[in-house]
Order: sequence, then structure tokens, then C-alpha cells
Amino acid sequence: MQEHRAVGQDDPVLPLEQRRGPLTRPGWLRAAWTTPLAFGLGSALVAVIRLAAGWQPTFVAQPFAVAWMVVTPLGFLAGIGVFDYWARYASGAPTVPDDHSAHGAFSWRDYFRVNTDHKVIGVQYMVTTFAFFVIGGLIAMLMRAELARPGMQYFDNETYNSLFSAHGTIMLFLFIIPAFAGIGNYVIPLMIGASDMAFPRLNALSYWLLLVAGVTVLAGFLVGGGNFAAGWTNYAPLSTGQGIGNLFYIMGIQWFGASSIMTSLNFLVTVLTMRAPGMTMWRMPLLCWANLVTSTLVVLATPFLTGSQFFILFDRVMHTSFFDVAGGGYPIGYQHIFWFYSHPAVYVMMLPGFGIVSEVIPVFSRKPIFGYRGMAVALIAIMLLGFSVWAHHMFVAGISSWVRVPMMATSLAISVPTGIKIFNWLATLWAGKIRLTTPLLFALGFISMFVIGGLSGIYLASVPIDIDASDTYFVVAHIHYVLFGGSVFTVFAGLYYWFPKITGRMYDERLGKLHFLLTFVGFNLTFFPMHYLGIQGMPRRVADYADRFADLNFFISIASFALGASTVVFLYNVIVSWRYGRPAPDNPWNSMTLEWQVSSPPPRFNFPSPPTVVGGPYEYGVPGSRHAILGPAEPTKAEEPVPV
Repeated sequence: MQEHRAVGQDDPVLPLEQRRGPLTRPGWLRAAWTTPLAFGLGSALVAVIRLAAGWQPTFVAQPFAVAWMVVTPLGFLAGIGVFDYWARYASGAPTVPDDHSAHGAFSWRDYFRVNTDHKVIGVQYMVTTFAFFVIGGLIAMLMRAELARPGMQYFDNETYNSLFSAHGTIMLFLFIIPAFAGIGNYVIPLMIGASDMAFPRLNALSYWLLLVAGVTVLAGFLVGGGNFAAGWTNYAPLSTGQGIGNLFYIMGIQWFGASSIMTSLNFLVTVLTMRAPGMTMWRMPLLCWANLVTSTLVVLATPFLTGSQFFILFDRVMHTSFFDVAGGGYPIGYQHIFWFYSHPAVYVMMLPGFGIVSEVIPVFSRKPIFGYRGMAVALIAIMLLGFSVWAHHMFVAGISSWVRVPMMATSLAISVPTGIKIFNWLATLWAGKIRLTTPLLFALGFISMFVIGGLSGIYLASVPIDIDASDTYFVVAHIHYVLFGGSVFTVFAGLYYWFPKITGRMYDERLGKLHFLLTFVGFNLTFFPMHYLGIQGMPRRVADYADRFADLNFFISIASFALGASTVVFLYNVIVSWRYGRPAPDNPWNSMTLEWQVSSPPPRFNFPSPPTVVGGPYEYGVPGSRHAILGPAEPTKAEEPVPV
């Protein structure tokens, strides 16, 4: 790792952390005083500006809240230590040789501090996102408890609006997207033969920004007036007239957007510039292709998401009129900007899962992936078409009639490259030597659920049907078959597949299969009946409904609790197996890709010497085939843990 400028190379230099006191050393103790200090500075800054400008009253909640949500997280990040190296570099002070004490995990404590090892960061992402997954799931169960019977049982309408708004935001922005980033963080550098991500410190910052985003969104529940209640889409002008809780959504999305863009830029540079010798683009595992395409989508589309929230912020705090009709604003413009990000974001939440399934199926069917190049090209086609379908979310929003037909055509066309991937996965399975392990079960569950979600999507892409089904429970069923049956199933497939590599332990296969069975059955019993409810006219996003929908809603609520219980089996299996599971061999699945050619867990810097790639990653059953050659270890000094 290259440093800016080191002091006397021949002088013995203690690690910088050892030359600081506990209150100035980066970590939680320093963050405990830098965070409130930043809060105070932000408050003082706004107060001074308002006093100097003569604005009365001095204290107005919204400007102060915005300052708190900008400056306070920066104080926390400075305290925890993510800016230390850059601050020293920018100040012109001499840097010290990097002793790599912040790289790698020597104890469980290293997972609670700033760490530059992509494997540690990957685990941080995965554990944090599953904490958000549990919170989002509990919120969903509260919603289903309210919907079990007609009438108002536990919550009023505004509280219910807050619940479904938080549920969607947490599951999409704080679980699905960053969960794939966590899996990618751990395995992508290993799969391409790299020692780490291209920008390790930026990688660490990306994770801590996600944590800030999550805490900001959840903190909205603690302010007066409750959390934001404009849905996860935060449509204007509803969002511009809500209470201060809506600001927490806006600022949380800004922090999420920064984290997401930084992570994606890191992935792009890593995959494009750090591949092992011999690994051409057409020798990359398909997960790397999926990650490359997804990262491109994120970099191009996420600025539209954050921009849309900036416009709402300006309308609320600076009294502009971007979306206020009375001031000449254009509310439909918000939807155009938002969905120009959010439909590509559907593929941000799907394409990494496609890559995971493309890794799992060849391994457990012992066959080469069918149509490797076609699979990679289909990923690129989905990315390109993904930017041309956003307005199919707006068929009933008042857009011009002439826009509907081309958007309907592109929305139907995007099913073609997706269909290619489905057929190729099935062709790979055909006549294979199939082992029905837990990862493969979740991959197969994904294919079946995603096909159902895709078929309902074809209906919703058709203008006449969408006009009738829009804003009904048919849409709720569709999005959950795509994003739970699609994305969440693939997250589970990936976690079970790489669990031995990450932990060095084998999970309990019986509990894994039980988890799949409960999830598969509970999911279908919960969401499939919603298609019928939607066709019958039950609107979504309501806390009460007509009595004729009561029996089916009660059934759905019971099934949803069973689906929630399946997560308990998963968490128990992961926690107990991580601690007490039998030791995992280096390559329990007999996989050919590079991450399985090193120890479990992998060494601190992944490979003792750079591997050389000599063939494709999926040549199962091909005599004499080999993906890579690992050379002998270069002579190095014994690696000793650095005291922390």
C-alpha cells in the first residue's frame, strides 16, 4: 500500500495509535466526544447565521435539524477514525509507515473499528444489513397485525403510513442493496486474484456511511410527529408538507447515496484494473460481470435519487418551488427524476443475485454454465434497457399519452435478456449431477419465484392492465416476488454458499434446508394471495379495508408470521455454526473459482503470491480443465498480529 511521504525510513517509529492517548486515539471513545462537539458546532453555526441575517425566531426546527444531520455524522466519522489518514495527508504533515494494524481481524473487536481489509468490511456490511433486515421484518409484522382484521386495531392512519414507509426504505436501501455490497466486498477481490479492493480506506468509509444512513433513517421515529410517512418513494408534494421526520428520510438517503457511489466506484476500479495475470474479461466469473454492470448502474443512476431529495430539501428549508404548483413547480417532475433512478435500482437489487445464482448452479450441477458469453451480454443489455423503462411506474400519474406506448414496449423488451438468463440456468441444470444443498435450493427457489414476479411484471407493463391494477395489492405481490423471491432468496443462496469460506465452519445442512422450506412456503402463502386481492380491487398502503377482504387478509397475516419465524432458524444456524460448527475444508464444494483455492477463512492478504489464470471458471466435467495456478509463496517474514 503506497503512502504519501514517510518520515525517516531508518528510524524506529511506533504505530501512530500507540503514541496517542485513549481520548485522541481513533475509536469509539474519541467518537463519544467528537460527535456531541460536532452537534454543538452545527447548532452554533446555524444560530450565528440566523442572528447575523436578522431572521426571527432564531430557533427554527428544520434548518437546525438539517445542520445536525450533516455535521453530527461528520463528527462521528472523524472520531471513529475514517478521516485520519486523509486529514494528515491534506495537512501536509509527514505520514508514518503503515504497519497494517488496521488491516485484518485478530479478534472480534476488530469488527467494531475502522478496518481496511475487504473481508472484515464485507462481514461488517453483512451483519449490519441483517440487523436492518430484522428491524424491517418486525415493522412488516406490525403492519400485518394491523391488517389482520378490518378496522383500526393498533395504529392510526399516520402511524401506519410511517410503518410502511420505513419498511420499504429499510428493506430496499439498508438491506438488499448493501447486502450485495457486503457479499461482493468479501468475494470479488478473491475471485479476481487481488489482495484487496483498489481503495481500502474509501471502502471502510463506505461502510461507516451506510451505518450513518441507517441510524439517521431510524432516528426519525424519535422526533415529534413520528417518522416520515410519504412512502419509500417520498412523493412530492406530500413530502414537502410533512413533519420534520421527513427530513430524516431525506438526509438518510443522501448518506446512503454517498456510500453506494463510493462502493461502486471502488468495485469498478478493482474489477477493471486488479485482475490476476491471465484473467481476461471473458475468464471472469459471472458474479464479477454482474458486479461490474451493477456498479455502472449505481454510478450513473444514484445522483438522480439524491438530486430528487435535494430538491425536496430545498422546497422545505429554502422555500423554493421545484414541486409546488402554486409557485410554478412541477410535481410530476419529481416522479420522473425518482424513477429514473429507482427502476434501474430494481436491477441494482437483482443483477448481483443473478451473479450469485450463476456461481451456485454450475458448482452443484457439475456442469459448465450454459452460454457464458450470452449471460454476460444479457447483463449489459439489462443495464442499457433499464434506463428506458422508468415511466411505466407513471402510467396513471398524468403523463402524456404518447409516452405510454414506447415505455410499454421497452418494459416488455427488457424481459428478453432476463429470459435468456432463465433458460441458460435451466440448460445448465439439465442432465447435471445435481446436489440439492441449501445454496442450490435457494437458487432454484429464486428461479421459480422470479419467473412468477416477471410474469406479473409483464401484465403491469401493459398500459390497459396497469391502469386497472395500479395502486392495488397486485403491485404489492409483484414487487415482493421480484425483490424478496428474487433478491432475498439469492442473498441467502450466497451466504450459505460462501459461509464456509467466510467463517471456516460448516453450517448445519438440516437447519439450512428447514430454513429454505419455511421461507419458500411462508413466502408463497403470504404474497401469492395478494394477486387476487389486487384484482378484486383492494388498494395498497391503507390501514383499513372493506369487510369482504377480511378472511384472506387474516390468512395472509398468519402466513407472514410464519415467514418471519423462518428468519429465526437462519439466525440460529448462522450464530451457532459460526461458533461451534465443524471446521470447513478449504474447498468443500469442489469449486473452480479462485476464492476456493485458498484457506478458509482466507489469509490476511488473500494470496501468498499472485495467481495465474489459465482457463474459464466453470469448466466442470471437462478433462484436464483448470481455472488458475497458484504459485509458490514468496519468502516473507512471519506474519505476527499487531497489538491493538
